[in-house]
Amino acid sequence: MSNQTPEERRERFRQQELKGNPSSSIHGGGIADLVGSLGWKGTGILIVVIIVAMIIYNVFFR
Repeated sequence: MSNQTPEERRERFRQQELKGNPSSSIHGGGIADLVGSLGWKGTGILIVVIIVAMIIYNVFFR
């Protein structure tokens, strides 16, 4: 039995599929793949950066 969690196995299978068939990434992907590859810390940082960018935009361009 493997020591991998189901999430790790799914990610490994997804990476293998992308290596074997790179054109499939055109149809899928998007925010789900981005969030999956970043993890929860990276996702939180991305959200904070987007919010700060929106605040700066509203301050200077309105």
